[in-house]
Amino acid sequence: ESTGVYWKPVYNILEDFFDITLANAQRIKNVPGRKTDVSDAEWIAKLLRHGLIEKSFVPSEDFRNLRDLTRLRKKWIGHMTSEKNRIQKVLESSNIKLSTVISDVFGVSGRKLLEQLMNEGYIDQEDVEQKIHGRMAHKKQLITDSLFGTLNDHQLFLIKQSWMHIVNLEELISDIEKRIDVILSNYQEEVQLLITMPGIKKDTAAVIIAEIGVDMGQFPTSKHLASWAGLSPGNHESAGRKKNTKTVKGNPHIKSALCEAAWAVSRSRKQRLGIKYWSLAARRGKKKALVAIGHRMLTIVYHMLQNKEPYHEST
Repeated sequence: ESTGVYWKPVYNILEDFFDITLANAQRIKNVPGRKTDVSDAEWIAKLLRHGLIEKSFVPSEDFRNLRDLTRLRKKWIGHMTSEKNRIQKVLESSNIKLSTVISDVFGVSGRKLLEQLMNEGYIDQEDVEQKIHGRMAHKKQLITDSLFGTLNDHQLFLIKQSWMHIVNLEELISDIEKRIDVILSNYQEEVQLLITMPGIKKDTAAVIIAEIGVDMGQFPTSKHLASWAGLSPGNHESAGRKKNTKTVKGNPHIKSALCEAAWAVSRSRKQRLGIKYWSLAARRGKKKALVAIGHRMLTIVYHMLQNKEPYHEST
């Protein structure tokens, strides 16, 4: 049966005492006509006895804890983005066009203006002069003009609600990142190896280590890892000809992290991965090129962790 997360408490209790096989329900389907729990149990036992059940990859407790943290961080970041968009929507409806002048409304300068707006309900020329400095100084008049709008009490209330939620989420994310750093302190060698690859920063390295661990012996080849991650193309061949198919289903967390890393790499046309991206994008489209580069990056990650070698442009 497909158990969702209900296998976890059983696995957590027994993993220190038994060699547990966690099976993929999709791969041990029963023969038609035998649908009771007893017959299912007999069928699974028979498959196990004959060595026909392939173990699902379950990382050690350390990596499972790291997974929980990186996934929760991603969820909180998503919530924070939603709240920022909500504030932007209220500002736009009030004819405050701050986002057209400041690229990041929630950066240092933008936050100062938003706090002034929430406290006073308006921002005048003098406020802009006091709060905008540095690279934004030449935009003071444009910023003042963009703030020519009207906020009523209801709109201010909505902005304050979202703002308080953002501040709270930032504190939660900060606490999570501290715990992530504690776990990653045991894997600094692997983190330093991963961040030598273009597009991979510390946060992405944390997700990669959380999802696949550091022991590549769990996966016989890089192709097995790519298939498990959902970055391999489907296998559809007819009459000796391979046909275009969607990628296989896999781990959505590692897949999205590597696609984000691939997008970061695509901004450079000088690095090998960036050059390859634009070559593929011209022929296959940007979405397919992104997945293909994510696949290639995961293959490189596999060999980096297996051989304990940093990334080299020539490899």
